[in-house]
Amino acid sequence: MLSGQGASDDAVSCAVMLEVLRSLANLSTPLRHGVVFLFNGAEETLLQASHGFITQHPWAKQVRAFINLEAVGVGGKELVFQTGPENPWLIQAYNHAAKHPFASVVGQEIFQSRLIPSDTDFRIYRDFGNIPGIDLAFIENGFIYHTKYDTPDRILTDSIQRAGDNILAVLKHLVMSKELADSSEYAHGNMVFFDLLGMVVVAYPEHVGTIINYMTALATFLYLFKKCFHPSNMGGRYVNELACATVAVILSWSVTLLTVVFIAFVVSLMGRSMFWYNNFYTCMFMYGSAATGMMVLFHTLSKNLYGGVRRLEVGELYFDVSLLLWCGALVYFTAIGLCSAYVPMLMVAFPLATKLLLAREFKLRGASVKYSVLYQLGLALPYVHFMFLIWLVFEVFTPTLGRSNTYPPDVFLATIVTLTILFFSSFFLHFIYLARSTKWLLAGLGTVFTVFLLLVSCGMFFPYTADPSGPRPKRVFIQHTSRIFHGLDGQVESRDSGLWINSVDYTGMQHITPIIPEINDTIMTNCQEDRPFCGYPWFRSDKSNWYLPAPEVFPKSPVEFQLLSKEETKWGTVKMTFEVKGPSHMSLYLMLHQGASLSSWWFGDATPQLYLAREYSIFYTHGLDAPAWNFWFEIQPPREEGPEGMISVAISSHYYFGEDQRTVQLDDMLQRFPKWAFPSSWVSTYHMYRY
Repeated sequence: MLSGQGASDDAVSCAVMLEVLRSLANLSTPLRHGVVFLFNGAEETLLQASHGFITQHPWAKQVRAFINLEAVGVGGKELVFQTGPENPWLIQAYNHAAKHPFASVVGQEIFQSRLIPSDTDFRIYRDFGNIPGIDLAFIENGFIYHTKYDTPDRILTDSIQRAGDNILAVLKHLVMSKELADSSEYAHGNMVFFDLLGMVVVAYPEHVGTIINYMTALATFLYLFKKCFHPSNMGGRYVNELACATVAVILSWSVTLLTVVFIAFVVSLMGRSMFWYNNFYTCMFMYGSAATGMMVLFHTLSKNLYGGVRRLEVGELYFDVSLLLWCGALVYFTAIGLCSAYVPMLMVAFPLATKLLLAREFKLRGASVKYSVLYQLGLALPYVHFMFLIWLVFEVFTPTLGRSNTYPPDVFLATIVTLTILFFSSFFLHFIYLARSTKWLLAGLGTVFTVFLLLVSCGMFFPYTADPSGPRPKRVFIQHTSRIFHGLDGQVESRDSGLWINSVDYTGMQHITPIIPEINDTIMTNCQEDRPFCGYPWFRSDKSNWYLPAPEVFPKSPVEFQLLSKEETKWGTVKMTFEVKGPSHMSLYLMLHQGASLSSWWFGDATPQLYLAREYSIFYTHGLDAPAWNFWFEIQPPREEGPEGMISVAISSHYYFGEDQRTVQLDDMLQRFPKWAFPSSWVSTYHMYRY
């Protein structure tokens, strides 16, 4: 791991595997099936090693299932967040054997939606090996994931023991199971699975879930249908009132969400973005109080429209609206095949059953203390489980926002907080209409919001900290790079060198500039459109970059780039063959000029996909003492070649380790960064040629 020890990703998993291996080796009972322990690297370089194993190793064809150990955080519980595909027996094995279950199909569907900017070897085994498996990951404290703070002392022994207990138990179950003999015989559909507070896993086939979901929806529609034909519903009064109340609730959600998102935008424009990164409770107090207050205010005003109607009738009406909306979500999720539909199913089934059981109490005494207590008890299971899922979302996504700079993170987090408030309050909305007054509640919420808005505006909450007990570092990439640009004649047209700085999060350098004044907005880079990938040695796509002039770098093992041949084929294309020698990590950038197109190349079997930007990036890595890298591509030349030629080719070298990784200027700059910053640094070069 660059600039870090990688204790969680993935040294702890290796330690667990070694102990599991020792335990299995000491068993007196022979195993029914063999076990392959694969300790592979090259995972951060786009999963190369797992691909090499599953596509080339002779043992790969014997593998029937796998367990992949991952991390998106440091320690804590290991979450089962992917299974299958279409092998329900695997999650059933986990359900049966795991001593401390922690699994969620919601996590699986969120991860597979690509909302989390990450990938694991699970995809390689699944897609290239057609092998089912289980993907587990440590998810706690992602703030220090892939940083210098990811050290062995931060991973509690309880966490390691828990992971070992689970994996060993599941593995023992699998190696003695009949399903492993030919797992393809048991591939039939997906599974709905979730755990209840880490005590037990509930798992059932997707088709069973579909039946349960539609039966729950049917019961809801029958409940509402019966009300439509009640004697009091003369002239369709109930239907009209239900429709109007539904519109009111949806409108209240929209107004609330837009209001809180607007507040988040204002906070970002004030330069206070990510104030919650080191103080998460501040986000809940400010955005949560704004969302709750806006929603209560909306329905308090809406209550005035029901002046001549009994509060009990209005309260019951808004309960029915919540039931209808959740039922709509249930039907939609089920129809599009989401296993996560079990969540709205719980949010419909339990409130409906509770309402029916308490109908007499509500009719006789209204919102009495007894009714309120029993009502909340009836909603306890789905609400506690929903709280657990929301905790899971915040646990994973909040640290992830510190590794993304493409959009305002406050808007994203404020949206999640608001949706959480709206969903949680859905079956408590009717209490607003049952209450005599909400002025004290609104006053309290308004006070909380105002106080925290003032504190945030004054900069009282700093996003980062180097506190050893809970560091929240700011991530920065720094490359000491030299750039050389060649013209069509092969001569050097221009060259420069400097420290190229990338901010990994949205705040840019606003907190760094007061400490290192040279890094300011005057040295922010602009994309040089006529050069491949803006003319910089990209490691990852970042929105904001700074380029501080510095002396040229001279690696002891410089990159060697050579055009071996350039020939015209009989079908009218130009084939160009190159040879590259350089460090273990290099990037090749291609930029086609006007009228030219890429017809084929050495990279893979398929014809390259044409991108509108007409640019291609190939990231190349190799081990020690690797031979020269040879490749070719064919270009369909333009009818009339312009002064810039057919194509611009750039080769970028990245020196991640060894004596070429550091320079005096780079080390001096690193010393000036504050303790709460975590700069990852290396030396790179960028050479561009035109042909």
